[in-house]
Amino acid sequence: MKVMSAIERCRTATLGGHVARCENETCAHTIIAYNSCRNRHCPKCQGTAAKEWLAEREAELLPVPYFHVVYTLPAPIADIAYHNKAVIYDILFRTAAETTVTIAADPKRLGARIGITAILHSWGSAMTHHPHIHMIVPGGGLSLDGAHWISCRPSFFLPVRVLSRLFRRLFLEQLVAAHEAGHLQFFGQHATLTDIAAFAAFLAPLRRSEWVVYSKKPFGGPQAVLAYLSRYTHRVAISNRRLIAVDDTGVTFKYKDYRIEGPERYKTMTLATAEFIRRFLMHVLPKGFHRIRHYGLFANSNRAENIARARELLAMPAPVIENEGLKAAEADEPRMLPHPCPCCGGRMMVIETFAPGCEPTHWPAHQPSVIRIDTS
Repeated sequence: MKVMSAIERCRTATLGGHVARCENETCAHTIIAYNSCRNRHCPKCQGTAAKEWLAEREAELLPVPYFHVVYTLPAPIADIAYHNKAVIYDILFRTAAETTVTIAADPKRLGARIGITAILHSWGSAMTHHPHIHMIVPGGGLSLDGAHWISCRPSFFLPVRVLSRLFRRLFLEQLVAAHEAGHLQFFGQHATLTDIAAFAAFLAPLRRSEWVVYSKKPFGGPQAVLAYLSRYTHRVAISNRRLIAVDDTGVTFKYKDYRIEGPERYKTMTLATAEFIRRFLMHVLPKGFHRIRHYGLFANSNRAENIARARELLAMPAPVIENEGLKAAEADEPRMLPHPCPCCGGRMMVIETFAPGCEPTHWPAHQPSVIRIDTS
């Protein structure tokens, strides 16, 4: 599989790299950094993408409370989503966004046009299949005529029970439409669901059950929003920091048991290597599928205009635009690494770039082994 191949080659000579040396001649500390695979499912390669994405979001933050809303699929639908990721995940995105935008625009609720940043996660802490949408939503929005800003009540966004009922109805309507159009596939114990009557019977209990929509308390400010987004946006099913050991018996990692409160919720689990890889690969997204999407005021088509209008109504100063001439001048300078020299604190200058499959001509002095630096 391409994902596993990319992760295996990540930060090896197979992908090439560069050599950097401290510009302080009395130090001249030299390091070799192999290139990252930049696959979006690689646990090591999300750093740069996350930083760039967060910089754009920081410039768009408004001086209002932000809420965190979570939409979760019931387990029976999560089961059939396993073989229908593109279709069902897309329905999950659309219906969760439509639900939130519709209820917010209702004059009996907020009566405003809101903005949404939605992020798909398909895993639980133990890497089981658990599709859900995380939403970051400002606590207010533009009036329907765009004349003024409407704020929600302190510490309260929208009623979750109302959100849950509309989400359930919209999702099931679109899921039935996808089934009738022949867009769903069924295997194993679900093979009989290709029949319309069997599928209707499968969905009947779900029309009566409560669907989980959770709205957390507002964040403590814009920086708290960014801190949260930095943990969630470019996340993969498991990060390297959760790995404890790998040996002949399998892979041991840390996970969180959400059914338990307190320190006891943090546990360890050991899976056979094949099972660990299977669980990880369950969360590889279909090619071209976007796991971060924006809706309402933040939809890409009118995002800049809507944010400018919100800033104006909130009497918020316009963001400072970086001088393009300065950026052009900096482009002519030698490439520098973002981190300083570990020996003297000086700047690390790239002195050589080597192609994939090749070795560098410059090597660190008195260095028994190659130092690999995270260049993602």
